[in-house]
Amino acid sequence: MKQVTRFLLIAAGTLAVGLAALGIFLPILPTTPFLLLAAFLYARSSERFLRWLLTNRLFGAYIDNYRQGLGIPRREKILTITALWLTIGFSAFYVAEAIWLKILLGLIAVGVTVHLTRIPTYRPGPAPRPLVSTEPPIELEFDL
Repeated sequence: MKQVTRFLLIAAGTLAVGLAALGIFLPILPTTPFLLLAAFLYARSSERFLRWLLTNRLFGAYIDNYRQGLGIPRREKILTITALWLTIGFSAFYVAEAIWLKILLGLIAVGVTVHLTRIPTYRPGPAPRPLVSTEPPIELEFDL
């Protein structure tokens, strides 16, 4: 792979990670899609960056849940679909002039929405029970 291409992929992946980090704090930015994009870009450019992303304590769980088929959290789905329709809607009504381009943008939005709604919704299970009992020990009496 050419060094320039590798550099651009790493830079784009790092930008995606930055947007995902902002998405943790800003409700309008989705986190999971940006992390998936970063993982895709890093997988094609840098084993080291990909390993860092997959083992990161903040971001690794998002990607693991998706890769294991557990899905995307409901909040992330809603935010992603909302951001998708807002940005494509803005582009279709205010930027694109050709009718074919507006139709294409609408079809892309519908396709991505269908894809996202078909991905399972991740629902975390109950918290694991403690290994040590919080109840006082039972007193056993033995007659000898």
